[in-house]
Amino acid sequence: MLKIGVGPSSSHTLGPWRAAEHFVRGLRSSGCLERVCSVRVELYGSLAKTGRGHGTGIAVMMGLRGNDPETCDVDEVQRLGPATLASGQLAIGGTRLVPFVRERDIVFDGAVSLATHPNGMRLLATLDDGDVVEQVSYSLGGGFVSHDIDEPMSAPDLAVELPCPIASADDLTRWCADGRSIADVVRANEQAWRTDSEIDAGLLRLRDAMRDCAFRGVSTTGTLPGGLGVARRAPALHGSLLGPVKGTDSAEWFEGVRRADLEFGDTVRLVSCLALAVNEENAAFGRVVTAPTNGAAGVLPAVLFHHLAGLDAERADIDAESIRFLLVAAEIGAIFKKGATISAAMGGCQAEIGVSSAMAAAALAECQGGSVAHALMAAEIAMEHHLGMTCDPIGGLVQVPCIERNAMGAMKAISAAHLALASSPELARVTLDDVIDTMWSTAQDMNVKYKETAEGGLAIRIPVSVVEC
Repeated sequence: MLKIGVGPSSSHTLGPWRAAEHFVRGLRSSGCLERVCSVRVELYGSLAKTGRGHGTGIAVMMGLRGNDPETCDVDEVQRLGPATLASGQLAIGGTRLVPFVRERDIVFDGAVSLATHPNGMRLLATLDDGDVVEQVSYSLGGGFVSHDIDEPMSAPDLAVELPCPIASADDLTRWCADGRSIADVVRANEQAWRTDSEIDAGLLRLRDAMRDCAFRGVSTTGTLPGGLGVARRAPALHGSLLGPVKGTDSAEWFEGVRRADLEFGDTVRLVSCLALAVNEENAAFGRVVTAPTNGAAGVLPAVLFHHLAGLDAERADIDAESIRFLLVAAEIGAIFKKGATISAAMGGCQAEIGVSSAMAAAALAECQGGSVAHALMAAEIAMEHHLGMTCDPIGGLVQVPCIERNAMGAMKAISAAHLALASSPELARVTLDDVIDTMWSTAQDMNVKYKETAEGGLAIRIPVSVVEC
């Protein structure tokens, strides 16, 4: 559920990027890579309708070159387009140069939507003997991609038997009945794949990537790419709260944040600042942690760092707290993915900001001493107040209203956690499973124009000429 990638969208940028990487790996493993003479990418449905604003084309090009979104130079993302235009070539797999004209070889066909999922794409490579190698892929949201043409929505065979299989909140409650916390049960499942030291190292790597992203966000001024002219606000907000950014790296900077003497109103502004910082970076093709999506990537770090900043600066084990927080958040996100969707193209923004807010609320509730029931209640409250939220990005850009929604989602998560902690969960009238089912039925009833198509809502009220990066 938590993965490192490049913005601005997990479904429209990271997913197509990973699909293109998969295509190149297939060409290489079959011995066809050095025989490729041309490539063509066809984007359908939501990928086509908002793909230009989401940077889908450049993401596919990065993937075709074999660049890894976790490790590539993020500045290269915005350099590749002009460089390819000048050379008229693209190095497939980093080695095989083929003629490439972006407007010709990447096709945005919004009139067609593949039957299985609105985020469908087809990649084709013509070989030296005229044969064509084809791959059909579906970007399912959150950076998850399927390549199975016959059953594209089927889950991969994980080849392990989990000690605590979880498909619903009710399952999670049952596994915790012996007194274990949510984090304990999630760790038990993770141990089916990796050791405790590997689990901890992986989660801290995610935490550090979130912190690095926030640090870049509060340190970088200017206007976001894409043609909408949105100015970055996180640096000025940080300056009004804490003064100039201090520290040579994100760890030193955040230690200063933790030791700052903030009043209640300042804390509220800090949470908003952190959420904005992350998603302004996301909108600028920065490196973020998908949680559960790129468009909602600012919610979880804002709430996590709010929690860490509130701990005793001298005695708290912030690594242990970070690990616990992320274990809980990831499981809640997985339950939403299994029971509904985390794709805005399938469910609107309730599937992104709503799910991220629920993830953060549950994690915060458990980390602040709540029971399993309190944590699940917090997740339910957070999602309950995002039900029906549409996805209507202006110009298809993950900027307005997306960036501010991260700040709103973070604050709702904190409120939901505190409401749950002050309540008796046994008196709740709505369960987390109830709200997940409701979210999914709402998604199915929602008009398609409100599902990341830029054909409804704010997207048609504010005309803008998108500049594809």
